[in-house]
Order: sequence, then structure tokens, then C-alpha cells
Amino acid sequence: MVQIIIDEEMIAPCDTRHLASIRAMVKDAATRCFSEPMMAGKITLAVDEAVANVMEHAYEGVEPGDVKVSVTSDGSKFCVTVADQGVHFDPSSISNPDIKQHVQQGKRNGLGIFLIRQIMDEINYTFVQSKAHNELRMVKYISENKQGE
Repeated sequence: MVQIIIDEEMIAPCDTRHLASIRAMVKDAATRCFSEPMMAGKITLAVDEAVANVMEHAYEGVEPGDVKVSVTSDGSKFCVTVADQGVHFDPSSISNPDIKQHVQQGKRNGLGIFLIRQIMDEINYTFVQSKAHNELRMVKYISENKQGE
């Protein structure tokens, strides 16, 4: 087996028009790391939810900024870090919704953090004081490396 090492990043303005480029980068990297075809799509969905939340909420009431998405893999875990300099927001402060009630109330939004928690193995939020930015680090363990070609 060959270990797939990944170290990529993209910086984009906080505008949802840039989500497609971020999704493409993440999906390409995840496809190289996971033998299960659907896993790349799941990870891409989790990252899309996190980045969309930053783009839609992080800069409310302040000067719009950028979002940086970093993707790394050491062959045993696939890590995505989403960083921004917007308003502090710790996703661990949000409890999981009651899905049945959510559907009954006809809500269409508000499940992003729940989906991220369901897909990823680790989710860590930190505010990096020295850089004055938020970092959301999401990890998915690679249970089986892809075979070398």
C-alpha cells in the first residue's frame, strides 16, 4: 500500500460563489486518500457546510474577509482546517437538533453542524489569539489506504 500525503490550501473571499472551487479541491484530495468512493462526497459535504457557515455568518456586521481551507493527510488521517478572521463562533456550543421536531417544523436550515458531527471523526474549534482567527479542524481517519497504481 502507498501512503497518500496531501498538503494543500485555498484562500477565498467569503462569497458563496467560491464554494464550488473549495468543494473541488477537497473532493479531489479525499478521493486520493479513501478507497470507499462515497467517503469523498461525505467529507466534501461536511467541509461545504463548515465553509458555507463561515461565508454566511462569520463576517456579519464586520468588514468582509477571507476563508482559508487547508487539507492535509499523513496517510492515517485526513484533516481539513477552516480558518477565518470573523466573529468568534464555537460550534461545540450548539447542541444537536431534534431531527423529528426539525422536520415537523419545516425548517430547511440549521443542520450543518449536526451533519459535520455525523460525518467527521473529530471536530476541534480554537480561537488562535496570536493570529486573531477562528480555526475549525475536522478529521476523518483513513481506515484503509488506497492501493498504489
